Amino acid sequence: MAPRANWKGVLKIAEVICPVSLYTAASTSERIVFHTLNRTTGNRVERQYIDSETEKPVDREDQVKGYEVSEGNYIELTPEELAAAVPESDKTLSVSAFIGCGDIDDVYFDKPYYLAPSDRVAEEAYAIIREGLREQKVAAIARTMLFRRVRTLLIRPHDDGLIATTLNFDYEVRAAAEAFRDIPDLKIKGEMLELAEHIIDTKMGTFDITEFDDRYETALAELVKAKIEGRKIPRRKEVREEKVVDLMAALRESAALKPSKGKAASASRSGSRRKAG
Repeated sequence: MAPRANWKGVLKIAEVICPVSLYTAASTSERIVFHTLNRTTGNRVERQYIDSETEKPVDREDQVKGYEVSEGNYIELTPEELAAAVPESDKTLSVSAFIGCGDIDDVYFDKPYYLAPSDRVAEEAYAIIREGLREQKVAAIARTMLFRRVRTLLIRPHDDGLIATTLNFDYEVRAAAEAFRDIPDLKIKGEMLELAEHIIDTKMGTFDITEFDDRYETALAELVKAKIEGRKIPRRKEVREEKVVDLMAALRESAALKPSKGKAASASRSGSRRKAG
Protein backbone atom coordinates (compact mmCIF):
# COMPACT_ATOMS: atom_id res chain seq x y z
CA MET A 1 0.00 0.00 0.00
CA ALA A 2 1.34 3.43 -0.98
CA PRO A 3 2.28 5.68 1.96
CA ARG A 4 -0.17 8.40 2.93
CA ALA A 5 1.05 11.96 2.52
CA ASN A 6 1.24 14.08 5.69
CA TRP A 7 0.96 17.30 3.71
CA LYS A 8 0.39 18.38 0.11
CA GLY A 9 1.18 21.73 -1.47
CA VAL A 10 3.65 23.38 -3.84
CA LEU A 11 7.38 23.94 -3.63
CA LYS A 12 8.07 27.45 -4.93
CA ILE A 13 11.54 28.67 -5.96
CA ALA A 14 11.37 32.11 -7.62
CA GLU A 15 8.92 31.50 -10.50
CA VAL A 16 9.31 27.71 -10.52
CA ILE A 17 6.28 25.95 -9.03
CA CYS A 18 6.33 22.22 -8.25
CA PRO A 19 3.40 20.33 -6.65
CA VAL A 20 4.84 18.16 -3.86
CA SER A 21 3.82 15.76 -1.08
CA LEU A 22 5.44 15.32 2.31
CA TYR A 23 5.83 11.82 3.77
CA THR A 24 7.04 10.74 7.21
CA ALA A 25 10.64 9.53 6.99
CA ALA A 26 11.08 8.40 10.61
CA SER A 27 8.33 6.83 12.69
CA THR A 28 7.98 5.03 16.03
CA SER A 29 4.75 3.26 15.01
CA GLU A 30 6.53 -0.11 14.72
CA ARG A 31 7.64 -0.09 18.36
CA ILE A 32 5.95 -2.38 20.86
CA VAL A 33 3.14 -0.52 22.62
CA PHE A 34 1.80 -1.36 26.07
CA HIS A 35 -1.63 -0.53 27.49
CA THR A 36 -2.47 0.10 31.13
CA LEU A 37 -4.78 -2.56 32.55
CA ASN A 38 -6.84 -3.09 35.66
CA ARG A 39 -4.91 -5.85 37.47
CA THR A 40 -8.17 -7.19 39.00
CA THR A 41 -10.39 -7.36 35.88
CA GLY A 42 -7.78 -7.44 33.11
CA ASN A 43 -9.63 -4.61 31.33
CA ARG A 44 -7.98 -1.52 29.88
CA VAL A 45 -8.22 1.62 31.98
CA GLU A 46 -9.14 5.02 30.56
CA ARG A 47 -7.60 8.37 31.37
CA GLN A 48 -9.90 10.83 33.11
CA TYR A 49 -9.38 14.51 33.94
CA ILE A 50 -10.06 15.43 37.57
CA ASP A 51 -10.65 18.91 39.01
CA SER A 52 -7.62 19.66 41.20
CA GLU A 53 -9.76 21.25 43.92
CA THR A 54 -13.10 19.39 43.90
CA GLU A 55 -11.46 16.08 42.82
CA LYS A 56 -14.51 15.44 40.61
CA PRO A 57 -14.31 14.25 36.96
CA VAL A 58 -14.53 17.01 34.32
CA ASP A 59 -16.54 16.25 31.16
CA ARG A 60 -14.86 16.89 27.81
CA GLU A 61 -17.24 19.77 26.96
CA ASP A 62 -16.19 21.55 30.16
CA GLN A 63 -12.47 21.31 29.45
CA VAL A 64 -10.78 24.47 28.13
CA LYS A 65 -7.17 25.54 27.53
CA GLY A 66 -5.64 27.89 30.08
CA TYR A 67 -2.40 29.83 30.56
CA GLU A 68 -1.01 30.32 34.09
CA VAL A 69 -0.22 34.03 34.60
CA SER A 70 0.64 33.57 38.28
CA GLU A 71 0.47 30.68 40.73
CA GLY A 72 -3.06 29.29 40.62
CA ASN A 73 -4.30 32.16 38.41
CA TYR A 74 -5.21 31.32 34.79
CA ILE A 75 -6.63 32.99 31.74
CA GLU A 76 -8.91 30.82 29.61
CA LEU A 77 -8.55 30.49 25.84
CA THR A 78 -11.49 29.21 23.83
CA PRO A 79 -11.09 26.88 20.81
CA GLU A 80 -12.23 29.76 18.57
CA GLU A 81 -9.56 32.11 19.96
CA LEU A 82 -6.83 29.51 19.49
CA ALA A 83 -8.01 28.77 15.94
CA ALA A 84 -7.91 32.48 15.10
CA ALA A 85 -4.26 32.64 16.21
CA VAL A 86 -3.21 30.04 13.61
CA PRO A 87 -1.82 31.82 10.50
CA GLU A 88 -3.54 31.33 7.16
CA SER A 89 -2.01 28.61 5.01
CA ASP A 90 -1.69 28.83 1.25
CA LYS A 91 0.00 25.39 1.09
CA THR A 92 3.14 26.93 -0.37
CA LEU A 93 6.60 25.72 0.63
CA SER A 94 8.37 28.94 -0.31
CA VAL A 95 12.18 28.89 -0.62
CA SER A 96 13.82 32.03 0.78
CA ALA A 97 17.52 31.17 0.45
CA PHE A 98 20.12 28.57 -0.45
CA ILE A 99 22.95 27.64 1.92
CA GLY A 100 25.84 25.18 2.02
CA CYS A 101 24.71 21.70 3.12
CA GLY A 102 26.96 21.89 6.18
CA ASP A 103 26.12 25.46 7.18
CA ILE A 104 23.46 24.51 9.76
CA ASP A 105 24.47 22.82 13.01
CA ASP A 106 22.49 19.57 13.16
CA VAL A 107 21.45 20.38 16.74
CA TYR A 108 18.72 22.42 15.01
CA PHE A 109 17.44 19.38 13.07
CA ASP A 110 13.99 18.29 14.23
CA LYS A 111 12.23 15.68 12.07
CA PRO A 112 12.96 14.40 8.53
CA TYR A 113 10.34 14.00 5.80
CA TYR A 114 10.50 12.69 2.25
CA LEU A 115 9.49 15.38 -0.23
CA ALA A 116 8.21 13.88 -3.49
CA PRO A 117 6.41 15.17 -6.61
CA SER A 118 2.63 14.96 -6.29
CA ASP A 119 1.95 13.97 -9.89
CA ARG A 120 3.55 13.22 -13.26
CA VAL A 121 3.29 16.84 -14.39
CA ALA A 122 5.50 17.90 -11.46
CA GLU A 123 8.31 15.40 -12.15
CA GLU A 124 10.35 17.57 -14.54
CA ALA A 125 10.33 20.65 -12.30
CA TYR A 126 11.12 18.40 -9.33
CA ALA A 127 14.13 16.86 -11.12
CA ILE A 128 15.44 20.32 -12.07
CA ILE A 129 15.27 21.47 -8.45
CA ARG A 130 16.88 18.27 -7.13
CA GLU A 131 19.75 18.26 -9.61
CA GLY A 132 20.33 22.00 -9.19
CA LEU A 133 20.76 21.54 -5.43
CA ARG A 134 22.99 18.51 -5.95
CA GLU A 135 25.20 20.22 -8.55
CA GLN A 136 25.68 23.34 -6.45
CA LYS A 137 26.07 21.30 -3.21
CA VAL A 138 23.51 23.48 -1.44
CA ALA A 139 20.30 23.09 0.53
CA ALA A 140 17.17 25.21 0.34
CA ILE A 141 15.60 27.01 3.30
CA ALA A 142 11.81 27.18 3.04
CA ARG A 143 8.84 28.00 5.26
CA THR A 144 5.24 26.87 5.30
CA MET A 145 2.32 26.14 7.60
CA LEU A 146 2.79 22.57 8.78
CA PHE A 147 0.57 20.92 11.40
CA ARG A 148 -0.93 24.26 12.54
CA ARG A 149 2.45 25.97 12.95
CA VAL A 150 4.72 27.96 10.67
CA ARG A 151 7.78 25.74 10.26
CA THR A 152 11.20 26.27 8.70
CA LEU A 153 12.49 23.35 6.63
CA LEU A 154 15.89 22.45 5.20
CA ILE A 155 15.52 20.75 1.80
CA ARG A 156 18.39 18.58 0.50
CA PRO A 157 18.89 16.04 -2.32
CA HIS A 158 18.65 12.42 -1.20
CA ASP A 159 19.08 9.59 -3.71
CA ASP A 160 16.38 10.16 -6.37
CA GLY A 161 14.40 12.54 -4.20
CA LEU A 162 14.53 15.30 -1.61
CA ILE A 163 14.64 15.26 2.19
CA ALA A 164 12.83 18.09 3.99
CA THR A 165 13.91 18.38 7.63
CA THR A 166 11.94 20.61 9.98
CA LEU A 167 14.23 22.86 12.04
CA ASN A 168 13.97 23.72 15.72
CA PHE A 169 13.50 27.40 16.48
CA ASP A 170 16.34 29.24 18.17
CA TYR A 171 14.46 29.46 21.49
CA GLU A 172 13.97 25.66 21.48
CA VAL A 173 17.71 24.89 21.42
CA ARG A 174 19.62 25.42 24.63
CA ALA A 175 23.02 27.10 24.48
CA ALA A 176 25.87 24.59 24.51
CA ALA A 177 27.66 26.73 27.09
CA GLU A 178 25.09 25.66 29.69
CA ALA A 179 26.11 22.00 29.37
CA PHE A 180 29.86 22.56 28.83
CA ARG A 181 30.42 25.33 31.39
CA ASP A 182 32.30 23.18 33.93
CA ILE A 183 34.53 21.30 31.47
CA PRO A 184 38.18 22.32 32.06
CA ASP A 185 40.24 23.63 29.14
CA LEU A 186 42.80 20.81 28.87
CA LYS A 187 45.42 20.84 26.13
CA ILE A 188 46.07 17.29 24.91
CA LYS A 189 49.29 16.73 22.95
CA GLY A 190 52.26 14.40 22.53
CA GLU A 191 51.94 10.65 22.89
CA MET A 192 48.45 10.81 24.38
CA LEU A 193 47.09 12.61 21.30
CA GLU A 194 49.00 10.31 18.93
CA LEU A 195 47.53 7.23 20.59
CA ALA A 196 44.03 8.68 20.40
CA GLU A 197 44.51 9.44 16.69
CA HIS A 198 45.82 5.90 16.12
CA ILE A 199 42.74 4.36 17.76
CA ILE A 200 40.47 6.51 15.58
CA ASP A 201 42.41 5.53 12.42
CA THR A 202 42.09 1.82 13.21
CA LYS A 203 38.34 2.16 13.78
CA MET A 204 37.55 4.19 10.66
CA GLY A 205 34.69 2.72 8.65
CA THR A 206 31.44 3.50 6.85
CA PHE A 207 28.03 4.05 8.42
CA ASP A 208 25.46 1.28 7.93
CA ILE A 209 22.37 1.75 10.08
CA THR A 210 21.37 -1.92 9.64
CA GLU A 211 24.36 -2.90 11.79
CA PHE A 212 22.77 -1.21 14.82
CA ASP A 213 19.84 -2.90 16.53
CA ASP A 214 17.43 -1.64 19.16
CA ARG A 215 18.38 -3.99 22.00
CA TYR A 216 15.58 -2.78 24.26
CA GLU A 217 12.93 -3.33 21.58
CA THR A 218 14.35 -6.79 20.83
CA ALA A 219 14.29 -7.68 24.54
CA LEU A 220 10.67 -6.48 24.82
CA ALA A 221 9.67 -8.60 21.81
CA GLU A 222 11.35 -11.66 23.36
CA LEU A 223 9.64 -10.97 26.70
CA VAL A 224 6.18 -10.69 25.08
CA LYS A 225 6.76 -13.83 23.00
CA ALA A 226 7.88 -15.80 26.08
CA LYS A 227 4.79 -14.68 28.01
CA ILE A 228 2.46 -15.70 25.14
CA GLU A 229 4.12 -19.11 24.83
CA GLY A 230 4.27 -19.66 28.58
CA ARG A 231 8.05 -19.96 28.58
CA LYS A 232 10.46 -18.90 31.29
CA ILE A 233 11.19 -15.17 31.19
CA PRO A 234 14.77 -14.53 30.02
CA ARG A 235 16.90 -12.90 32.71
CA ARG A 236 18.88 -9.77 32.01
CA LYS A 237 22.64 -10.28 31.89
CA GLU A 238 24.66 -8.46 34.49
CA VAL A 239 26.75 -5.65 33.01
CA ARG A 240 30.30 -5.52 34.30
CA GLU A 241 31.41 -2.05 35.29
CA GLU A 242 34.62 -1.00 33.56
CA LYS A 243 37.22 0.87 35.60
CA VAL A 244 40.07 2.77 33.97
CA VAL A 245 43.06 3.02 36.30
CA ASP A 246 45.66 4.58 34.02
CA LEU A 247 44.59 6.59 30.98
CA MET A 248 47.83 6.06 29.03
CA ALA A 249 47.78 2.31 29.69
CA ALA A 250 44.16 2.15 28.55
CA LEU A 251 44.96 4.08 25.38
CA ARG A 252 47.93 1.84 24.59
CA GLU A 253 45.83 -1.28 25.18
CA SER A 254 43.13 0.07 22.86
CA ALA A 255 45.73 0.91 20.23
CA ALA A 256 47.52 -2.42 20.78
CA LEU A 257 50.85 -0.58 21.01
CA LYS A 258 53.85 -1.51 23.16
CA PRO A 259 55.37 1.57 24.84
CA SER A 260 59.06 2.31 24.62
CA LYS A 261 61.05 2.33 27.88
CA GLY A 262 61.28 6.11 28.00
CA LYS A 263 57.59 6.59 27.29
CA ALA A 264 56.66 3.88 29.81
CA ALA A 265 58.39 5.78 32.60
CA SER A 266 56.64 8.98 31.55
CA ALA A 267 53.26 7.22 31.54
CA SER A 268 53.95 5.74 34.97
CA ARG A 269 54.70 9.16 36.41
CA SER A 270 51.61 10.59 34.73
CA GLY A 271 49.44 7.84 36.22
CA SER A 272 50.92 8.41 39.68
CA ARG A 273 50.12 12.12 39.53
CA ARG A 274 46.51 11.37 38.59
CA LYS A 275 46.09 8.92 41.47
CA ALA A 276 47.58 11.41 43.92
CA GLY A 277 45.07 14.05 42.74
